[in-house]
Amino acid sequence: MKRVVAVGCLCVVLVLAGCMGVGFPPTEPAEAPTGEPTDEPSSPPPTGTFEVHAINVGQADATLLRTDEETMLIDSGDWRDDGETVIEYLDAHGVDRIDHLISTHAHADHIGGHEAVIDHYETEREGVGAVYDSGVPSTSQTYERYLDSIDRHDVTLFEVRENDEIPFSGTRTVVRSPPYPPGDSLNDNSVAVIVAFGDTTFLFTGDAERDMESRMVDAHGDALEADVYHAGHHGSNTSSSAEFLDVVGPEIAIVSAAYDSPYGHPHDEPLERFAERDIRAVWTATHGSIVFESDGTNISVRTQHEVTMSPLELDDASEATAKPTAPATERTVIRPASTVQQQVQPRTEVAL
Repeated sequence: MKRVVAVGCLCVVLVLAGCMGVGFPPTEPAEAPTGEPTDEPSSPPPTGTFEVHAINVGQADATLLRTDEETMLIDSGDWRDDGETVIEYLDAHGVDRIDHLISTHAHADHIGGHEAVIDHYETEREGVGAVYDSGVPSTSQTYERYLDSIDRHDVTLFEVRENDEIPFSGTRTVVRSPPYPPGDSLNDNSVAVIVAFGDTTFLFTGDAERDMESRMVDAHGDALEADVYHAGHHGSNTSSSAEFLDVVGPEIAIVSAAYDSPYGHPHDEPLERFAERDIRAVWTATHGSIVFESDGTNISVRTQHEVTMSPLELDDASEATAKPTAPATERTVIRPASTVQQQVQPRTEVAL
């Protein structure tokens, strides 16, 4: 994991780099907040509970993860919303600090609220611990404002690579993509992380498409197994391939997309692949904001609306009407059939 410094002075370079399909320019590496990952295969013994909140942000992504000690935010919604829904949700749930902020990739429906979230937490709350990024830039104003906010508040920015471990207290959180060196595809260089809490695991892949999924399967195999899978690319048919699902083997999939998605998300094909494998599905547009709570053995699934979890019946469900911050009610409990262990490999040093 490489720390990127002097972010402000790099903005012009990053914009030019985007045209050439390269990532952050080389900088002196700094140590990650904890030491290098070891070969220890399992997560720490669970203490308290672990929560995953798939926030209903329309045609976008924003997911809050929290243990009893720390929080992580993966993406922050669409640029048009400017972080408003996410900040309101975090405030409603008493989140005073974001210890880890992951930017899966630079598309504006994933980092659209980053500037506002960073500004809010650095001025009104207890700050942002660190930001994690693939290093593949964009020329968009949304991306530039995101970098400006990091520079403005002197927030630590890490450029991550596969097998890096993020020191998310109480969990084992490992980066499974992007590869190095990064290409110019934002989707296929999404930051993918797998989070283990006790015997339960959660996989998040941003807008990963089939090429990235195939690379992860080749590189990590069974280490991708997860109980809960945040479906790549908002449930698009470009993602959630049969090969990938067979390796991940989730009990349930999360789809974060608008009810009237201009892209038709979620597409029928991945929903059919879920059904063929007895994978249940929850969709923010119909279920509303969704909360998973793990005690390290079982996972409670709470939704705002009582809607089918059958993938093939989701299209017939009504649109969620609850405010994203409204309470969610337990609908089912996932009891993983077996302990899932993660095979974490030592980080490889990269010659710059």
